Amino acid sequence: MTAISETIVHTQLQDGRRICIRAVRPDDEPRMRSGIEQLSKQSRYLRFFSGAPQLPDRVVAGLVAVDGHRHLAWGAILTDDPEHLAIGAVHAVRDQASSNTAEFAVGILDAFHGQGLARMLSAVLLVHCQAEGIAAMDVQVLSENHAATALVRALGGQRSRTEQGVSDYVLDTAAALGALRANPDLASLNAVFAAFAAYL
Repeated sequence: MTAISETIVHTQLQDGRRICIRAVRPDDEPRMRSGIEQLSKQSRYLRFFSGAPQLPDRVVAGLVAVDGHRHLAWGAILTDDPEHLAIGAVHAVRDQASSNTAEFAVGILDAFHGQGLARMLSAVLLVHCQAEGIAAMDVQVLSENHAATALVRALGGQRSRTEQGVSDYVLDTAAALGALRANPDLASLNAVFAAFAAYL
């Protein structure tokens, strides 16, 4: 059986543009940096709580320091683009390798909002989290980030507190994955679940 981190999903966005979803690798740092720079100032603020046009090198390096256990990360690449543009990424990061909880974060380039990509990436990450024994994920969302709030709630996230404009949610991994599998409103979700059938 192919290792879960070596699985590649070939699917498409709602508008038909073809993409592949694969695990983030350390050599993706230039692609990750380029993607972050292409985010609008507002989107960078909502994702990183900072609108700075460039993130510190250590932050970008941390985003691609993926080991498939303590730090899980998957990215979407636009297949039809000659540059193979990175258009979104999702992360789950544990404080300690032995922890059964992780911090969840997702970011999508502005031009690809509303295409179902956040749900596809979340589905892939949830399958990987379940395989790695991550039972729950913590999510911090700026209260003004309505799209992220809607996603987290659709995944069954429970708000634990709101303080200074930031809402904390807890996602149960199995329940969130079940919510997506029970209501696949995107045909492309079926491609995700088919690719990871051995892990479900």
